[in-house]
Amino acid sequence: MRNMTLKLSDFDYRLPENLIAKHPKKPRDHSRLFVIEKNGKNCEFKHKHFFDLPDYLKAGDVLVLNDTKVFPARLLGKKKDTGGQVEVLLHKQMGDNWECLLKGRNIQAGLEIQLPGKLTGKVLHNNQDGTWLLSFNIKGNAFMSLIEKIGKVPLPPYIEKLRSKIGRDEKNKYQTVYADRNKVGSVAAPTAGLHFTPRLLKNIEKMGVELVYVTLHVGMGTFAPVKEDNIKKHNMHSEWVEVSSDAAAKIIKAKNEKRRVIAVGTTSARTLEAWNMKKEFSGWVNIFIYPPYKFKVVDGLVTNFHLPKSTLLMLISALSDHDTIMYAYTEAIRQKYRFYSYGDAMLII
Repeated sequence: MRNMTLKLSDFDYRLPENLIAKHPKKPRDHSRLFVIEKNGKNCEFKHKHFFDLPDYLKAGDVLVLNDTKVFPARLLGKKKDTGGQVEVLLHKQMGDNWECLLKGRNIQAGLEIQLPGKLTGKVLHNNQDGTWLLSFNIKGNAFMSLIEKIGKVPLPPYIEKLRSKIGRDEKNKYQTVYADRNKVGSVAAPTAGLHFTPRLLKNIEKMGVELVYVTLHVGMGTFAPVKEDNIKKHNMHSEWVEVSSDAAAKIIKAKNEKRRVIAVGTTSARTLEAWNMKKEFSGWVNIFIYPPYKFKVVDGLVTNFHLPKSTLLMLISALSDHDTIMYAYTEAIRQKYRFYSYGDAMLII
């Protein structure tokens, strides 16, 4: 691996627009799988399908999945005083209030926003980090129940959908099959998990692979763009993480017995590295992983193909190495893999 300059331009690449996946594969596990198999200083590329994943797992491995559930966090409203349109993206609950992203003209403290279902939001103040703090006239469980009815799935903008026509089918597509209904909190799906089917998970478990679930509620921290040329200056937004005592015990036991811990998705990987072998953990984390970070828990990773200059691309460059990953992306483009949230997968093992 060459001496890293840690500049933003080191993580840039050009992607033909026709390789951006607009729809998920059916069945989910029929997406392609780009395998980077590491053996000491050498690595080998293999082109498979996601249903071939068990071929690269073995009894005793621990597969760690993020069981967060996406909620329809995008709300379309109007200013109470002028009727001007305002888009509200719920990001993070802060006590009785919410940290939100707002899209509209002349946003300022004191603005009242009328939303569907007799929901009203009031802008309290500008957080000076791209978000605003809002209070709502409906709170608690009643608020979340209403959001499930009136909210829209905050799909990435590069997925060409008529957002006003997103229905239940789209909500189901943009959700892992193992999302826990008691772990609602993500504004975006942990997309590496979208490739799994119940049958594939069952087959993997039958092999003697242990499935362990952790939680990271995906927010701005995962997708916020890096704007600093020196990536060390980038500040990650914090996201809520939970690792139960049961999950912690299973992973610690595996590490002590020299068994592999394989994360499904960069969110699971960041959860494990932030947790770092404590008995259990819950709280806000803003861990930013980039080369030459040395992983303490994660031995392998299932992931998707990520945006240029993104923190996610930086993370996988730390797990493999920068030159290997950038060459692999060039090869994936040549082989016409499908990219981003609904695209194909990569296994670094």
